[in-house]
Amino acid sequence: MRYIALIILLGIGQLQAVETCSRVAVINYQEVLVDAGSSKKGEGLRFYLEKDPIAKDLLDEYQEKNRPSVWSAGTSTVGSLMVLAGLTQTGDNQGITNRNTLLYGGGILIAITYLTSKTVQYNNEGILKQAVDQYNKRNSPKIFFSPFGGNDQAGFGIGLNQEF
Repeated sequence: MRYIALIILLGIGQLQAVETCSRVAVINYQEVLVDAGSSKKGEGLRFYLEKDPIAKDLLDEYQEKNRPSVWSAGTSTVGSLMVLAGLTQTGDNQGITNRNTLLYGGGILIAITYLTSKTVQYNNEGILKQAVDQYNKRNSPKIFFSPFGGNDQAGFGIGLNQEF
């Protein structure tokens, strides 16, 4: 059963890797790629948003908050090391070095870190929406873009969706 779940998860990852990042905005009836890469989300809108100082500041804040954090990397590493230590554990130790404690604790730590980072990223998308709204209030051409997607997009309720 474990192997089936692993194969399914790896298959989903492969399907997502084949697709390119396709967040687009419509400006002057043309589609513009929003993300220049996973580290430069929203960079495709910079040419337009930098015309408005408030929108530019919001875009800079959005990109700053989208950078990977040391906390997230550290906790994921600790969780991975706990799982690895649990897998290499032999014998019946009691207490904190118990095999099951290390395996489950590491897995839970990795899951919490993942869900926390996805929640922060989702909430950060509101800043990009504010930047576009601020630009649209005072400038033209209008940008038609919602970072949260439309009704035609499907996904899981825990934040699993297409990404770079």
